[in-house]
Amino acid sequence: MNQHYSHDVLIIGSGAAGLTLALQLADHARVAVLSKSAINEGSTWFAQGGIAAVLDDQDSVDAHVADTLVAGSGLCHEDAVRFTVERSRGAIKWLINQGVNFTREQDSSGYHLTQEGGHSHRRIIHSADATGQAVHSTLIDRVRSHPSIEIYEHHVALNLISQADADSRKLRCSGAYALSRKADHVHVFQAKVVVLATGGASKVYLYTSNPDSASGDGIAMAWRAGCRVANMEFNQFHPTCLYHPKAKTFLITEALRGEGAYLKLPNGERFMPRFDERAELAPRDIVARAIDHEIKRLGCDCVYLDISHKSEAFIAEHFPTVKARCLEYGIDITRDPIPVVPAAHYTCGGVVVDRNGQTDLQNLYAIGETSFTGLHGANRMASNSLLECIVYAQSAAEHILLKMADLNEPDRSPNWDESRVTNSDEDVVISHNWDELRRFMWDYVGIVRTHKRLERATHRIKLLQKEIAEYYSNYKVSGDLIELRNLTTVAELIIRSAMERKESRGLHYSLDHPEQSPIARDTMLVPTNFAGQDIIVSKRSDG
Repeated sequence: MNQHYSHDVLIIGSGAAGLTLALQLADHARVAVLSKSAINEGSTWFAQGGIAAVLDDQDSVDAHVADTLVAGSGLCHEDAVRFTVERSRGAIKWLINQGVNFTREQDSSGYHLTQEGGHSHRRIIHSADATGQAVHSTLIDRVRSHPSIEIYEHHVALNLISQADADSRKLRCSGAYALSRKADHVHVFQAKVVVLATGGASKVYLYTSNPDSASGDGIAMAWRAGCRVANMEFNQFHPTCLYHPKAKTFLITEALRGEGAYLKLPNGERFMPRFDERAELAPRDIVARAIDHEIKRLGCDCVYLDISHKSEAFIAEHFPTVKARCLEYGIDITRDPIPVVPAAHYTCGGVVVDRNGQTDLQNLYAIGETSFTGLHGANRMASNSLLECIVYAQSAAEHILLKMADLNEPDRSPNWDESRVTNSDEDVVISHNWDELRRFMWDYVGIVRTHKRLERATHRIKLLQKEIAEYYSNYKVSGDLIELRNLTTVAELIIRSAMERKESRGLHYSLDHPEQSPIARDTMLVPTNFAGQDIIVSKRSDG
């Protein structure tokens, strides 16, 4: 049976951003958290490196801001960068107060800080090489124990619900339809405020470090609901994903390079010094392109990341997760180099929001990787992402609580209509289209792009969307179909954005436009049903 739920705040997504927001709100509001799978299976859980913050006396806010601006290739919004960095110390303090166990120095004099690509100082606070798991597990425990937070696992959001608000002459978001995987029915979740914390869209590519949940759901739903998106062409490819036939998406943390690991060709030769004076500590876009270039130049399957010159004790202390996982595949990183390839890792663009996380649609917020705050510019600097999750979740919470008392309960929405659809006996269509989409996105809209490749991708995405729309209209929805529909929407947004950028900047590299434009501007896409426009609400007459 279809269920109808009502809360003050509906949070779609259960990673660091969503759970931080839930805890910030729960003392003052009834909160629902939707998780599309088990609550610990999102991208946060798998984050290894750490969180960038100004914690050392030798470091400064200005230095962290400057590093971020450089990494972002001139496209970061400096006000957003400064806002985030200035709140970094407070964000870390809050996490410590929640019980996150960050790694300390051996003499326990303070927290151990590491350095990663693009950073001029050691400012990455971490929990060994499993920071995401440490943060996420702590937040999960706190959320589960709070009486005002209800968690709905295995619920996949389909569409946002909006309704007219006569007082403001705007549309307002009032909830979402979500498929319960276990009940196999679509339920209605209504709320005064809805927050998208659904993560990124890297699953649109064939090779990715992300879990299966990274299918761009929040970005696609917000776009369909009339919200602008920006800078979708900037998808960060992490330089070092483990290359092994049985290792699906295991990322080799950038902290290895921060602690002195070398990138080498199959013959053992280092190559990064030929591409950048910072060598292995260059920003990710430079490292990823260098690896891609060498793999194509040599016709080899991968390159190698070597930290075997460090002591076994050092490796065991700092990288226990990487060491253990590689051993599962017969690779002893204390002796052997690690085979690596670039893989889609982080979506730098997303749903356009202000400093409070507010989107173009009233009462709809977006935080974390699904949002576009202006922080990352054309290339996210390492370990700024978890920081953004915490800072903007806290900022959104402050804004939501300020206006919560003035928000009316939304009108009751109708149940999802399942009366005119049938169960599909052709699920092979979904799996085929899924594979086709991810492969042509990798081949045509990957690390290096050309106009002709983008034209081919445009043609293919239109055909796929037509086929999927027909399928969506006639058959009962499933989790796989919902994700495929969202991925095709996001793929179209990425392709359109890449076509509009006539230059090479940061993560977007075009062979047709290799030079960087002297003018840096965002790629802003506006939907035809733009939610920011005024509406006129007419009242029906009974006469």
